[in-house]
Amino acid sequence: MRTASHADAARGALLVLADGRFPAGGHAHSGGAEAAVKSGRLRDAATLESFCRGRLHTVGLVAAALAAAAAAGLDPVLLDEAADARTPSPALRATARKLGRQMMRAARATWPSPALDTLAKARPRGAHQPVVLGLAAAAAGLGSLDAAHVAAYESVSGPSTAAVRLLSLDPFDATAVLARLAPELDATAAAAADAARRALEDGTDALPSASAPLLDIAAEQHAAWPVRLFAS
Repeated sequence: MRTASHADAARGALLVLADGRFPAGGHAHSGGAEAAVKSGRLRDAATLESFCRGRLHTVGLVAAALAAAAAAGLDPVLLDEAADARTPSPALRATARKLGRQMMRAARATWPSPALDTLAKARPRGAHQPVVLGLAAAAAGLGSLDAAHVAAYESVSGPSTAAVRLLSLDPFDATAVLARLAPELDATAAAAADAARRALEDGTDALPSASAPLLDIAAEQHAAWPVRLFAS
């Protein structure tokens, strides 16, 4: 059983890991928001909420489950392969591995861990970011549900922050979108943690594979733009 001080320390680590200022490179990525703005699908706070909700229940759920499974101790190399299978877009696979490399550097500097070292050696070009995130969470003393919360939150906070820059959206409105999504974020993290527990018994096929084809298509188009504000 955790002592109060241990619980407080873990809660602090959770805040550090979820902080957008954690130097893992996420600030350079819009999570598909830039392409959505150009296509006219993301125009204001209302469409931002719809966009983020769609991400949360598809790629957000998948990322949260991968992170939760890694934090729970499932083989990270198998999880990395499962992430590849759930990421049909080559552009998004490349982005996930780039973010994974950056997360790995930040995590190893902050919470040194043999598990992080082993994955870095197995995937020198980068593992998928949610898998690295899950190992970082475990190294920080966090559990699988904590890791799922961080991954789920990242799936919506990145586009929300990007929308402020892309649309000159009022930051208060963007933050209100995240607040309204909070109950769904909690439910998504819980579902992801449940899936991770099943995966410990049944393997990675038990993890969710929800897809967002329009995000995949837009990512491929965005990667070909000669000029863009965000890397993805």
